Amino acid sequence: MLDTSNLPANSKFQVSEFILMGFPGIHSWQHWLSLPLALLYLLALSANILILIIVNQEATLHQPMYYFLGILAVVDMGLATTIMPKIFTILWFSAKTIGLPECFVQMYAIHSFVGMESGIFVCMAIDRYVAICQPLCYSSVITKSFVVKATVFMALRNSLTTIPIPVLAAQRHYCSKNQIEHCLCSNLGVTSLSCDDRTVNSVYQLLLAWIVMGSDLGLILVSYALIFHSVLKLNSTEATSKALSTCTSHLILILFFYTVVIVISITHSSTMTFPLIPVLLNVLHNVIPPALNPMVYALKNKELRQGLCKLLKLDFKGN
Repeated sequence: MLDTSNLPANSKFQVSEFILMGFPGIHSWQHWLSLPLALLYLLALSANILILIIVNQEATLHQPMYYFLGILAVVDMGLATTIMPKIFTILWFSAKTIGLPECFVQMYAIHSFVGMESGIFVCMAIDRYVAICQPLCYSSVITKSFVVKATVFMALRNSLTTIPIPVLAAQRHYCSKNQIEHCLCSNLGVTSLSCDDRTVNSVYQLLLAWIVMGSDLGLILVSYALIFHSVLKLNSTEATSKALSTCTSHLILILFFYTVVIVISITHSSTMTFPLIPVLLNVLHNVIPPALNPMVYALKNKELRQGLCKLLKLDFKGN
């Protein structure tokens, strides 16, 4: 461990690595958290891989809605895999050190995948809006070309707008501390160790969150509001109930995703009595949605359930 206690705050010494301490306040027994986290991670990987296999094998699922679901599965696996292997090395082997370049790469990957997941949620909300509110236009608007263009746009948007986050973090001077009370290289957690002013880092992340993810959330809420308005006007009570059940479960997952992002931002920017809370939320935010998304979307979709039963050689009975 690097001893920097005797270094003055204005020292020109630059640390060469960070030490990820893990979950603050519970270092002595944090290794027990590896079991539930490992189960969540394995669930996320297996469930999303199943989604990809089913969508690929079933010709009836070669439709835009399922393409977006497959893309979401890839993003979910990428998001979870960005942080979980390093967390396991910390909890199992006490391998807490991470080089500055690796730390900044992880920081970039986390923000890119989170932004990409937000973007795919928008695409899926638009897909459902057109399917339910403008069904006659669906086949001409939501095409394979639309899926490709929307996905490429979201990928470029998030990969480019995220670049300044690790670049600005790398420009900070880290001279007096190198211990991060976290399991991963979050932007605010890392830059809080810098010896110089980090205002630009905080401002950029705040602007990025409000402009990119804020606009995504706004589009999603408008889309689902129009969907609910259209569904409530259906003459069939059964169709209305089914549509509301499906859309409500999707919206709950989406709101959980954005709510945790907001809570993490607030808790990181304020002095917390229990610093474990934002760290735990940050970790769970990167593994719970990837584990729950495929389960909720699959359980609420008859075609996916049929494909799963066919893959597992089971008899399917359902409405």
